[in-house]
Amino acid sequence: MSKDAGFGQDIEAAVLARAQRGDSQALESIYRMYARAAYLTALQMTGRPSNAEDAVHDAFIRAFERLSSFRGDAPFGAWLKRLLINVVIDRLRIERRWFGSEVLDEQVLSEETHSAEQIDAQALLAQLTPRARSVVWLHQVEGLSHPEIAHMFKQSESWSKSLLARSLSRLRQHAQESAA
Repeated sequence: MSKDAGFGQDIEAAVLARAQRGDSQALESIYRMYARAAYLTALQMTGRPSNAEDAVHDAFIRAFERLSSFRGDAPFGAWLKRLLINVVIDRLRIERRWFGSEVLDEQVLSEETHSAEQIDAQALLAQLTPRARSVVWLHQVEGLSHPEIAHMFKQSESWSKSLLARSLSRLRQHAQESAA
């Protein structure tokens, strides 16, 4: 088993059973198997390494606390990924309440753009607010529907569609400006 396997590779049933009984080596195996994929997903959604680390930490604590309730209806990696996404969204909700609505968003959006040589998807996503980046990531990369995203953020479906449309428009605009 590679520690960089990602969410697509599932853990062995014996390791899961030992982890559900509280075996620390089995819990460590699970962490090692999924930590990198969890961090990369959280980083894509938050755009900040420290926020991603915090989200991964919280997600693994939550997963290990709820491990006994894992029924196996879906692969463990998918279950963990959904849990991580929910943790990131919860943290984004809290951050938004703490820092205010659009003031922080405009500060993030007004940051200097990258030169044409340095422009890539990561740099483009960094131009978006954390909530907008998360909606783009969840819809475009993870393949979640607008109803699913709206439910996760406790918003309307039209909110998800509107935020995605505005975000994609901003991404196109930043890409054109960087290419010019």
